[in-house]
Amino acid sequence: MPYSSKILRAAIGAAFIANLVACGGGAGGTSTTPVGVAHNVPLLIRDAADEDWASVGVKVLSVTLTQQGGGTVSVYAPATPAMVNLAQLDQVSDLLAGAIPAGTYTGATITIAANPGDVTLTVAQDPEQGFSGPPGTPIPSSQIAVNGATGNAGALQVAINVHFEHDVTVSASQTAPVELDFDLGHPAFVISHVMTGGTTIYTISFNGGPVREHHVRSVTELVLRHLYGSVTSVAMDNTSLVINKEMPTLPPVSPETAVATGEAVTILADAANGTLYYDLDATTVTPSVMRDFATVAAALPGKQLRVQARYQPDGTLVATRVFASSAFNVVWQSPEGHVLRVDSQQGLLVVAGEAGAPAALRVDANTLFVLPNQPANAPPIGQGPSFLANLRRGFKVHTTVDPANPATATIVEIETAAFGGRIANANATSFDYLASFRHHGDAYNVTLPYIAAATANGTDGSGNAVNGFKYWNFAYPTLMTTSTMGSSAATSFVSAVGGSVGFGGAAPMLYAKGQTHALWGDAANPSGWSAPWVELVPARVPLAFVASAVSGNTFAVTVPGGAMAVNVGFGTAGGSATLVYQVDRSHDHVTVTPQDITTSAGLTAMTTALAIGAPVRLSGIPQADGSVKAYVITYFTGSLPDDSF
Repeated sequence: MPYSSKILRAAIGAAFIANLVACGGGAGGTSTTPVGVAHNVPLLIRDAADEDWASVGVKVLSVTLTQQGGGTVSVYAPATPAMVNLAQLDQVSDLLAGAIPAGTYTGATITIAANPGDVTLTVAQDPEQGFSGPPGTPIPSSQIAVNGATGNAGALQVAINVHFEHDVTVSASQTAPVELDFDLGHPAFVISHVMTGGTTIYTISFNGGPVREHHVRSVTELVLRHLYGSVTSVAMDNTSLVINKEMPTLPPVSPETAVATGEAVTILADAANGTLYYDLDATTVTPSVMRDFATVAAALPGKQLRVQARYQPDGTLVATRVFASSAFNVVWQSPEGHVLRVDSQQGLLVVAGEAGAPAALRVDANTLFVLPNQPANAPPIGQGPSFLANLRRGFKVHTTVDPANPATATIVEIETAAFGGRIANANATSFDYLASFRHHGDAYNVTLPYIAAATANGTDGSGNAVNGFKYWNFAYPTLMTTSTMGSSAATSFVSAVGGSVGFGGAAPMLYAKGQTHALWGDAANPSGWSAPWVELVPARVPLAFVASAVSGNTFAVTVPGGAMAVNVGFGTAGGSATLVYQVDRSHDHVTVTPQDITTSAGLTAMTTALAIGAPVRLSGIPQADGSVKAYVITYFTGSLPDDSF
């Protein structure tokens, strides 16, 4: 299966590159009153797909920024915190708040509620083979434990401290965000264990690696999740409207109801290209092209809207499409989620919805396939059932259905074209993804060309512009070199993904794996997908046992059914050190403690624990010499772990 991550991203302002960076550390200081002007720099959340979970719900209580020199500034503290389903934010940002005080910041603290029911998990309809949870069902709150929760019963919470790799300066002209990643696919995010009596407990850890910093150069690079809200006013000149942003009730209810966030959001009509306006209460829904809201201004206040919008360079939001109804349940009706099944012969698209249940949609000759952040007058990238051949399981889509026939999709917005899996047959111009799933019919073998050498492709770790393909090891794009991007990238990529690891015997082989969010219509493939980048992701090693103790920066492990030991290398350099976790289980209580092996104390603790015969869980990247370069090392005290996933 493709390795993937869930990400909660708080976009808070400053010119940074659009790359993942690993980080840790804390943010402290005394709360202060913000000084200076509040600028329209957005605070957003975002995630990425995960095959096992249909819903990962968190309740964000607050977000504060740590000021340079001490003190904190509150940037998000809703009176009524709403549940956020991270599973629906696959590389798509959801707006929390829109203004950040001017200043320079060195970190952030995100506080989430940790009472029973405040963090929710719903198993996907078709999770990976061997996953312990029952498909399509919520995990009872009694089986979810939040590691590190503090406070009294009914007021439990977890403070997640993130240190910025680079200070963040917000100024009057600042419109570029900084993002914080909640990596819910992280090997240490969920650790399961079987209690006495056979019940599985899922222990969730937010600190020590699953949350890190992510840089984005400009708000225009963000793909914004559709906004929901009720209209409070329309500007006197009809060029914009204001909505009170709403979120759906989570877990979902029927009919779906809205939870007001208290955040006012201004939406502009697209004066240049036109905004498509859909009246979902009309008998026949034919969009009107509007360059302002004059013709509907009188009817808009109190209406429920779903808005597809894109950021402008100055931080304003311009609507591409607006869907309006008198009822929230109507604008929320359109299925949103990850593609679960595609049948181009039958014209069928199955989307995993909010509650994990599949929504089967008919695709007919009038169904349009579009991309986000394009003007409404841009031509669709495809139309009709035949275009389904370009979709794969795992794509994140937001569909619009015909209100008179909710089983038929009229618009399929492909928010992320996520390819992933084993990498094979890499050469100078392309490579293959071999993806496998428990439902074998969803497997695919896709050849992706690299984007053209002249295609602009973000920046490197120093902020320099990059043209052409690039790749990096999971979570360390700031460590890209001249050999991993641009004209030299393909050559070194072929070498980097050519390794494999074999334990011999009956043990499975480990191969290079990666993930990509592909581009449509690049010069390298004008009528198809191309790979702008590949993130090499850790392959999970079966529960292993130490065969030779730590010597230097290596040790060796064996796995059940294997016939030979394999060397495991780890890093101790600051900024790129292997992530290490100690899992202590006493009876039915589990505690996860990060170990910082850049320090002598952390390295000593790990070295002592990795005695011969000790169980260890590893995630790493196969190397050409047959070893594993460890990204995560998890060792255990007390009872052995449940190795179901």
